[in-house]
Amino acid sequence: MMARLAFFLGLTQIALIQGLPAGELRRDAFDERAITLTSELPVTTIYSSPLTTLQSATESVEPSLTGIINTALPSKGFSQDPLMTSDIPEPTGTLAPIDSTLDPGPTSPLSNADANIFVPMATDAPPQQVTSRGDHVVKKINIVDKDIPIETNKFYANLFLGNQTEPVWTHPYSLLWAKGRGDTHGIAISHIERDNLTWGGDQSSGVPRYFIAPIDQQHVVLSAAELGGDTVLSTEDLTAFSVYANLAPSADSDPIISFPLVQGMGFVTGLYRKAKPQLRSGVHFRTLQYVEQLNGITYKYQLQLENDSHWLIYVTPVGSLGAPPFTLLNSSLIEGPESFVGMIQVAKNPAGDPGEKIYDSTVGVYAVNATISGTANAGVGSYTIEWGKDGVQNQTLLMFALPHHVESLDQQMTSDVLTNIELVTTTKGYARAIIADKMTMLEQNLPDTIGFAPWIPNSDGTNGGKSSTIISEAALALVRSSGTEELAQDIDKQTRLNSMYYSGKGLAKFAGIIYTMQTIANNTELAAAGLVKLKSAIDVFVQNTQPLPLVYDTVWKGVVSSGTYNNGDTGLDFGNTLYNDHHFHYGYFVYTAAIIGLLDPAWLEQGSNKAWVNMLVRDFANPSISDPYFPFQRSFDWFHGHSWAKGLFASGDGKDQESTSEDTFATYALKMWGRTSGDANMEARANLQLAVQARSLRNYFLLASDNKVQPERFLPNKVTGVLFENKVDHVTYFGDAPELVQGIHMIPINPSSPYTRPKKFVQEEWDTYFAQGRVDLVQGGWRGILYSNLVLIDPQKAFDFFASPTFDAGLLDGGASRTWYLAYTAALAAGTQPGVGVEDNVLEVQGTDAGETEVSPEETVVQQSNAEEDEEDSVPEETEVPEDEVYTEGEGSQETDTEETGGTHSRHGARRRRGPGHLTS
Repeated sequence: MMARLAFFLGLTQIALIQGLPAGELRRDAFDERAITLTSELPVTTIYSSPLTTLQSATESVEPSLTGIINTALPSKGFSQDPLMTSDIPEPTGTLAPIDSTLDPGPTSPLSNADANIFVPMATDAPPQQVTSRGDHVVKKINIVDKDIPIETNKFYANLFLGNQTEPVWTHPYSLLWAKGRGDTHGIAISHIERDNLTWGGDQSSGVPRYFIAPIDQQHVVLSAAELGGDTVLSTEDLTAFSVYANLAPSADSDPIISFPLVQGMGFVTGLYRKAKPQLRSGVHFRTLQYVEQLNGITYKYQLQLENDSHWLIYVTPVGSLGAPPFTLLNSSLIEGPESFVGMIQVAKNPAGDPGEKIYDSTVGVYAVNATISGTANAGVGSYTIEWGKDGVQNQTLLMFALPHHVESLDQQMTSDVLTNIELVTTTKGYARAIIADKMTMLEQNLPDTIGFAPWIPNSDGTNGGKSSTIISEAALALVRSSGTEELAQDIDKQTRLNSMYYSGKGLAKFAGIIYTMQTIANNTELAAAGLVKLKSAIDVFVQNTQPLPLVYDTVWKGVVSSGTYNNGDTGLDFGNTLYNDHHFHYGYFVYTAAIIGLLDPAWLEQGSNKAWVNMLVRDFANPSISDPYFPFQRSFDWFHGHSWAKGLFASGDGKDQESTSEDTFATYALKMWGRTSGDANMEARANLQLAVQARSLRNYFLLASDNKVQPERFLPNKVTGVLFENKVDHVTYFGDAPELVQGIHMIPINPSSPYTRPKKFVQEEWDTYFAQGRVDLVQGGWRGILYSNLVLIDPQKAFDFFASPTFDAGLLDGGASRTWYLAYTAALAAGTQPGVGVEDNVLEVQGTDAGETEVSPEETVVQQSNAEEDEEDSVPEETEVPEDEVYTEGEGSQETDTEETGGTHSRHGARRRRGPGHLTS
């Protein structure tokens, strides 16, 4: 079912000389749309000698050197007031402890992962309470593949969305269907240099708010004379890394050009079947020069554009003899021969003669897809992206690696594969050309020591870290008091909402409180009482009786909110029905289930609890292509090293993501659900994914002063804000205040936050925006978010904020709790200041188990969680610890333990972002 011309280099020397492939061509099953080619093609054409003189063009019209710039964010479904601040209702009473103690399951990391961790986790149908629907509001547009899971959040989605004319980015190139623009109906190739970027926003401070690359700047267009106003663009063989784009003259005809599009591809390859090639350019051709024949099969041309850029054109004919003639007719048109069968490959050459020799050595072969495999064990992991290829099979591929790939390339292959060819990408820095059919990246600091408890990286800069539940008696009293108060709230009212996002945040909030009460506050009876309420609240979703139940979409194949089906509003619940933000939404549920399964292992085997959670995991993080119900890794992009939040919305700037912290939290949730549910491969995969995310974020999103990837003039913004494939905008979909733009990359603070948010970056960001009292000018839940983030550099000050006797609960994000913040900041303060503990002032603590009391800061009695009593090296409960000792867990590679409600309209057709606040029903 793959519309492609397939070439096979089981070629004899004679065939090489004549340009005729010999032997059986490698093909999979084809349908009626495919371009087929057999090795039995007779010689139908003999070309005369090529034009060897330099062909030059005279300008007749001015070239288009600007393209289209759209500086606005997507506006469809925009909501003017995303930040809701209604208060959480006060509890009418208190939650009484129950005469029961919890018996948590083991907390140690699992150690039985497979050699390749990308293996199926399940292939069964979703639980029966999730009904199926086949009437999704977004219809498939010319997708050849039939009843299979389709990737919704990958780089090529614009090819089957909207009018199919928005660009796609393979990096370093972008491509779009011209569809009549520039007097062509072919695929336009563009590569934008940094001096072509547009910078904008209020630059009174000297720092631009955004940079953006122009689109529809047609450097080279691969087309055919047969393509006109009835041309149809179809896609097929849609994988996580690749797609085929096919152009046919009409709806009832077969494709005459196919384009295998693969992330990082070194050549843009057009596969022609009996068509007259036309190469066009909106930038305009200056010269075309035939150079030579390569490998006895491919013919090389040099091309210079009016913007002084240099390109290479390689033509590999099939079923003919000699060099096919290509003639520069004018500054915007090059024509090839009639009824051409073969491939044309295009590449931009920034490296002069040395670069040209590298391209020459790899021409004739092209990537068609990619597969991924990976390992993770004992704190070290690796992953390999291996490309399938067609064409001249004994040639090695030329591909482009992004900066985070190059940074982590297996050193054994680095010197062998790296070249001196660099092409800048739009938003990911300079890509480096490699000569390889696969690339392997190493991650030598996997977060396998991170568990459910607060976690601290090793202070000496070595890999790993430690978890700790040690806090002072004063802090412990505050945690108990806060937990008692917050668990008395109405969990059901804060979670049974018409939004999977807000509902998930509410559930995760209470899961964190209950874990804290059990593990850090050592109040197992109250934790048990809270767990009863939490299990009842999540059961509403497991049974699918929430206000907007989930449905299984049989069109694209995934689990989505039923909201849009009811009223047609595609922005409802942030566009969940159109696959926006699924990792954000479902990650909170997965984390909640991980906590419940830890504290009550029997829950995992009751009813469809485990299957329901695994359904959510499979929807956004399915690890296998063999699952018939969900696509592989819908959200996370293993080429880019982070997720894309945008689903089935056409976008002129491509996919985007705003909240890197919710991206990594979703991965952390996978890690902990894998551990709780006994899925060692899931835990290992998430450890590796978190490591890749941390590297990707450091290179592309979280901008420390020593960042060498993003443009230097943009670094003072400290975060990218919304990162698209084509632009970076230091803003959010719901506002541009610093606390919003920076804060959306902070929430929710969790044990993996110190791992994914480097301390150097956090300090620079704090100094830039929030130091010198500026943080206290921030209103509402964002102030609490900022102070929770402060724990990463100044845990004592962060603790003091949440521990204040006059603390205002209105400063909490509705998906966060004071209980967790107190415990987390206290644990990190104690753990980063050995022998000191939390140096809190004398605090008035009300409502504790012992009644109203004042706790002296000199008290240093520490509590050890029941959840960790099964560990042999644990400190016995109520043991006094000398002031020069701090007990921590999980040192080394084995760890022993360890927003607000509001309207649910999308701010834009692509995705709606959230602000913090309080959850209401």
